[in-house]
Amino acid sequence: MTRIVVDAMGSDNYPTPDVEGAVMAAREYGVEIVFTGDASKIQPILDSVGGVNPPIRVIHAPEMLTMNDKGDDLVMKARHKEAQNSMAVGLDLVKNGEADAFVTAGNTGAAMVTALFRLGRIRGVDRPALAGPFPTATGICSVLDIGANPDCKPVNLLQFGIMGSVYAEKVRAIQNPKVGLISNGEEAGKGSELVKEAYPLLANAKLNFIGNLEGKEIFSGHADVAVTDGFTGNVFLKSTEAVAKLLVEKIRESIRGGGPLAILGGVLVRPAMGKVRKLLDPSEEGAAPLLGVNGLVFIGHGRSDAVAIKNAVRVAKNAVEAKVLDAMKSAIEESLKK
Repeated sequence: MTRIVVDAMGSDNYPTPDVEGAVMAAREYGVEIVFTGDASKIQPILDSVGGVNPPIRVIHAPEMLTMNDKGDDLVMKARHKEAQNSMAVGLDLVKNGEADAFVTAGNTGAAMVTALFRLGRIRGVDRPALAGPFPTATGICSVLDIGANPDCKPVNLLQFGIMGSVYAEKVRAIQNPKVGLISNGEEAGKGSELVKEAYPLLANAKLNFIGNLEGKEIFSGHADVAVTDGFTGNVFLKSTEAVAKLLVEKIRESIRGGGPLAILGGVLVRPAMGKVRKLLDPSEEGAAPLLGVNGLVFIGHGRSDAVAIKNAVRVAKNAVEAKVLDAMKSAIEESLKK
């Protein structure tokens, strides 16, 4: 049975959505859940949802990492051998082979730093990347990096492309995934110096590289994987989320302010709007994988609800069963032979 560690102290409203969502996942997907966090806060919620039926364990971790943990203080809490925060305790379970994957909706920076110190990197990977799922006209495009590495070198983008391609193939079951390089034009000579230097590296790798990719082409489904530096990727992520939210709100306002006929029309299109809202809802994917660390780590939004946590566990389970970590290691090893 797949064993998933859930950081019960991760979400903004911890531990209720974290616990409730993980219990839902245990029942629906047949996984074993291991909670890390303050047992005195976790157990009452488990009792209220009847969490004794699925295989569930609670490992007490009296401390937690928050948005206030930064700089040297964060490093100390992330790397200290006897660290008792919920992230460090959970990641150690993965490192020691007592669990298969780790899920958190906690501070993204803290999760990345702690994962690096506790698990280390895959050999041949200089910088792990956060791979965000973006809805497209044809499915999902994984964009990486979306914030872990604001400054990158060309070789980092090559590694992102390799890892993203393996993840798309193994977890999303996409045969020969199309990999694009985000730029301000389709031509090979377009883009920043970083893009221009990364282009030949990606073109000469064993990837289905389709060249430069403009932002609009991501949403039209031109690529399964889009590679960029963490600064650009994070701006792209935040802008996309804001535009999606704005469109939904403006449509809602127009219907409410359009009189009886508009309200009637709103009732008729409600099912279709529900499908669109579901497509744009980040909770449908639950979490983004942190690719490049020597373990399976998934990081969700701080505002995750129980459904988001449940889906994050599902994505983690799929990655474990697809043996994506082993495949990623093999692909990176192969790239080092050149």
